[in-house]
Amino acid sequence: MNLFAKPFTPALLLIALLTACGGGGDKPAAGPGPGGAMPPPEVDVITVGRGSATLTQDLPGRLQAYRTAQVRARVEGVIEKRLFEEGSEVKAGTPLFQINAHTYKATVDAAQADLAIARQTVERYKPLLPIKAVSVQEFDLAAAKVKQAEAALARANEDLEHASVPAAISGHIGRTLVTEGALVGKGEPTLLATIEQLDPIYANFTQSGEDLLRLKQAIKSGRLKRAESAKVELLLEDGSVYPQAGKIFFTDMAVDPATGSVSLRAEFANPQRDLLPGMFVRIRFPESVAENAIRVPQRAVQSGPQGQFVMVVGEESKATPTPVKTGGMAGTDFIIADGLKGGEQLIVNGLQKARPGTVVKPVPWDATAPLMPAKPAEPKTGNKQPEVRK
Repeated sequence: MNLFAKPFTPALLLIALLTACGGGGDKPAAGPGPGGAMPPPEVDVITVGRGSATLTQDLPGRLQAYRTAQVRARVEGVIEKRLFEEGSEVKAGTPLFQINAHTYKATVDAAQADLAIARQTVERYKPLLPIKAVSVQEFDLAAAKVKQAEAALARANEDLEHASVPAAISGHIGRTLVTEGALVGKGEPTLLATIEQLDPIYANFTQSGEDLLRLKQAIKSGRLKRAESAKVELLLEDGSVYPQAGKIFFTDMAVDPATGSVSLRAEFANPQRDLLPGMFVRIRFPESVAENAIRVPQRAVQSGPQGQFVMVVGEESKATPTPVKTGGMAGTDFIIADGLKGGEQLIVNGLQKARPGTVVKPVPWDATAPLMPAKPAEPKTGNKQPEVRK
């Protein structure tokens, strides 16, 4: 018996398996392909141009109801019934509350009786006056009592009418401030509810007197033209633009000495009641028109320790920071006062991939496509800021 046969059997089997699996084939295993640089990142660009631009300004403001009416009890009594639903729309003249009117009805009946008696007395005196059966003084006193009775009846009817509390204006009525069974109108008119007319609605805002003076001087010198449109836009708290344009119709003719600003008011249609009094908004209104101006998307302008700059596609398709100065807004765009001449390829989308000196692939910007978050260019090493081309 061969004592060495068994120890060699596993080795032979292993060699056979490796041969069957190709371990001893003629071709080596495939490695990575030939090395090469990654393709340049794509960035969305626009070609900077010049043209006419309407300069706008965004100012903070608050919404206010077009009209506000306080519903008050004008007579004393106990509330019997509430005749409206809280938070609903009511029409002018619609009864809102019913005050117990039994006393006022009795007063009206008594006043009517007094008036009837006074009139009967005058009628009896008329044929007696010529024959001097009654004196002129007695007749005049009877006639005066008729006038007094008529006035008392008018007051009684008015009190009875006020027992039914109507809506003074059409609009949105809020929550009621009293409940059935409450005594109201004792000593002073009791506030029962408030009605607000919300369509249209006001937006109140202010403009700096200094900015207004600077604008007038620029228009007077010819550097700017006065914007003819009086339409304004309203920006909601989430940054969205309200779909209906408004109009400015009120401007104070004096500067508030406490704030140094001028008060303005705009009016907006509000058919769906999307705008509510007290909401914080921003008003964007046209101030003037600039000719031969350069406007760029706001997101293309970045800020750094050296000031504002933009990224342009320079020589050899490299991203190059360029310092700029902005000179106002045209809607959501910046007006470039200095730094760009026109014709540059300006990076709008993909700024986080466009580090200074990076080779990029510019593609035309599709303004309808979703945008990537805009971030300022990051330094290459340490805290060193990217150099800006001058």
